[in-house]
Amino acid sequence: MLLSKKKIEVRYAETDQMGIVYHANYLVWMELGRTQLVEDLGFKYADMEAQGVLSPVIDIEISYKKPVLYGEIATVKTWIEYYDGIRITYGYEIYKENGELSVTSFSKHACVKKESFRPISIRKVFPDWHDAYEKAKKAEQGVK
Repeated sequence: MLLSKKKIEVRYAETDQMGIVYHANYLVWMELGRTQLVEDLGFKYADMEAQGVLSPVIDIEISYKKPVLYGEIATVKTWIEYYDGIRITYGYEIYKENGELSVTSFSKHACVKKESFRPISIRKVFPDWHDAYEKAKKAEQGVK
């Protein structure tokens, strides 16, 4: 299983009046983590989109444990929790600078044609991505 890591420097604009990261910003950080994982596998989302394919979020689950604060460096850890050639579930853990777990999350995605939003088979359309995802995914997969 590939575990990708992305450091995030918490900016003032990402926090609320109490200096705590606003909850929706964790979703943005998850996107940064997911993009880093794809790049760690040797690919770029932009290349997929240039070929008329998008990867929208179809479900998301997030659990907040401890707040990240302004001025901290957060670490987003991302992995492929589940992959079946069509659907992908990414797993995330976001850690505070002191190593405490801040957030756990999963986001589910499918790849679709941009013009119709009809699902595509990653296995058929992007065989290189498929092979890389198969090798990088979590070994024991349940139904996700």
